Amino acid sequence: MKIGYKDLLDAASAEIRTIAVDEARSMADDPQVTFVDLRDRRELEREGRIPGAFHCPRGMLEFWIDPDSPYHKPIFAEPRQFVFYCASAWRSALATKTAQDMGLTPVAHLGGGFTAWRDAGAPVEQVPHR
Repeated sequence: MKIGYKDLLDAASAEIRTIAVDEARSMADDPQVTFVDLRDRRELEREGRIPGAFHCPRGMLEFWIDPDSPYHKPIFAEPRQFVFYCASAWRSALATKTAQDMGLTPVAHLGGGFTAWRDAGAPVEQVPHR
């Protein structure tokens, strides 16, 4: 193997903005900031999410960002800051790098992910089971 996931994470982390839970909490009520939850639906239903977060499964991110994609989501064309997160900040680091490379700005990701958010006692919204 020429490059492993740790190498990918290190490379992405060197080029993206990582925000701590305290900073993220101060941004949570800002209408110009959208938190994007990259976890799969089962994770959301089991653990909850950051209140008001937009759910974008990691596998759809590129397709939802690109306005030329038939799967494009208009929220990604709005002038706002996006803060990506997953469970432990691995998927979100790679997703933030990808979004940044695609021209989505400003973007950041939540250091420590949802686990850090929850463990810091930040608010959690329950997601109903389908």
